[in-house]
Amino acid sequence: MRKLLATTLIVAAAGSLGACSTLRGAAIGGAGGAGIAAASGGDVEKGAAVGGVGGAVVGTVADD
Repeated sequence: MRKLLATTLIVAAAGSLGACSTLRGAAIGGAGGAGIAAASGGDVEKGAAVGGVGGAVVGTVADD
């Protein structure tokens, strides 16, 4: 869990420093996915991974 939190914070920091919507989307999606998985009793790491990928896709589309 600590590894996941550290990774999420690093990605969030990178996303806020750069203008890249893909990184920001991945960070927001990862945090949201982890939160939903934790609240529903699911696997937090899988939730973060799925949310991160979904957020990155949305960020990429928003960049274009």
